[in-house]
Amino acid sequence: MASHNKVALVTGAGTGVGRAAVLALLGDGYRVVLAGRRIDALEQVIAESGVAAGQALAVATDVSNPESVAALFERTASTYGRLDVLFNNAGVGAPPINLEDLTLAQWKAAVDTNLTGAFLCTQHAFRIMKDQSPRGGRIINNGSISAHVPRPNSAPYTATKHAITGLTRSTSLDGRKYDIACGQIDIGNAATPMTARMATGVPQPDGSVRAEATMDVAHVGETIRYMAALPLDANVQFITIMATKMPFIGRG
Repeated sequence: MASHNKVALVTGAGTGVGRAAVLALLGDGYRVVLAGRRIDALEQVIAESGVAAGQALAVATDVSNPESVAALFERTASTYGRLDVLFNNAGVGAPPINLEDLTLAQWKAAVDTNLTGAFLCTQHAFRIMKDQSPRGGRIINNGSISAHVPRPNSAPYTATKHAITGLTRSTSLDGRKYDIACGQIDIGNAATPMTARMATGVPQPDGSVRAEATMDVAHVGETIRYMAALPLDANVQFITIMATKMPFIGRG
């Protein structure tokens, strides 16, 4: 385990990619704030990690709620005194139904969590990072390969993930004056509860249903650990990590 006093905050930390990121960062010596809607899931990840008391903090958070986000960052600052890494990971999908049948509420639920939530967290991270000493920090956004191409019947999720790419670029540019770096990780078919259905088959653009390859989610955690560990004068702007044989690279 590395010896340092750096602090990381991971949203959507209770399961899947968020859990993998937390375990990788704790293993690299970070003090980690775990944010998510279910406090029991966050505490389970901490218990699983086996870290010493004070190395991890679970904070029940709804990133779509501005007051909840403000409370999360206030708790982080009051507990650890700084923030070095923010992983904007929290995200939700919408029912896989025809675009014309989606309700406004279903659309807004995805936008409020996936996009507005990431924006709110980024604002609060800026406010801490630009005034701390040493100054600066790193923000990593979970873009997903849906930031490049959609799956069938995924308009809300795909639209928000394309928007995350714009947020990443703007954050990277606007953070320069504060020594804040920002990059994006685009993940394809990491084996998590959310992707369990890949093994039995998912809809394809041609109307067929086929099983898809997956990869160990621990590889995602290690990629995030690598991005986070870079000095602030170097940045992974965009990186794609995916199951090698998934049907992403190809022609339809």
